[in-house]
Amino acid sequence: MTGPDTSLESPFWAEGALVAGVDEVGRGPLAGPVVAAAVILDPAQIPMGLNDSKKLTLKRREALEPIIRAQAQVGLGVTSVEEIDEINILQATYLAMRRAVAALPVQPTHLLIDGNRLPTDLPCPATPVVKGDGKSVSISAASIVAKIWRDNLMRDLAQQYPHYGWETNAGYGSKKHMDGLRDFGVTPHHRRSFAPIHNILYQDANVRS
Repeated sequence: MTGPDTSLESPFWAEGALVAGVDEVGRGPLAGPVVAAAVILDPAQIPMGLNDSKKLTLKRREALEPIIRAQAQVGLGVTSVEEIDEINILQATYLAMRRAVAALPVQPTHLLIDGNRLPTDLPCPATPVVKGDGKSVSISAASIVAKIWRDNLMRDLAQQYPHYGWETNAGYGSKKHMDGLRDFGVTPHHRRSFAPIHNILYQDANVRS
C-alpha cells in the first residue's frame, strides 16, 4: 500500500495555483473541540514520509509537524464544544475547515478537502477527496498538524480533569472515559448533543417521567 503523493496537486501546481490541503480531527470524540488544519505545501520542499496521521506513530507525527510548519503555510481552525452542540457536528466540522482556510497567511486558489462533501462559503474552488489523507500530501500534512494540536490540547485538559483518560483517548469513548463519566459526571468540555453525554445528563429526568 503506497502512501499519499502529489498527483492531485500537480495539475494545479502546473498552472501556478496555490493548493491547500484541508483535514479535520475530532468528529467522533465525546469531549473537546473539532480541529481543522489547512496546509499549502511548497512543491519544491515537500517533507518526506507524509501519510494519514492515524497511520503514523506518535513519534513520527511529532517529528513531522515542526517540519511541516517550517516548510509550508499553515492555518488552524477550531470549533468549540458549545458551537458543536449548537450547530451539530457536521456543520461544526465545516466551520473549523473554513476557519483553517481563513487563517492561512496567504490566500489559496484551490482546496483539496478530505471527505466526500464540501463546506459551503469557501473562498475558492475546492475538490472533495475521499480518504484524502492517504492520497494527497497536502491533506496528509493537514491531518498531522490538526491531530498534533488537538492531542496536545486534550493532554492539557487531562491535567485539569484527570479522571477521563483524555491524555491517551483524546476524548473518544474509551472504557476509562466512560468509567470517568459514570463516576465523576460530565465536564464543561463534554459535547452535550452527543447521545452518551445527553443520556447521562437526562437519565434522571427520564426515570422520573
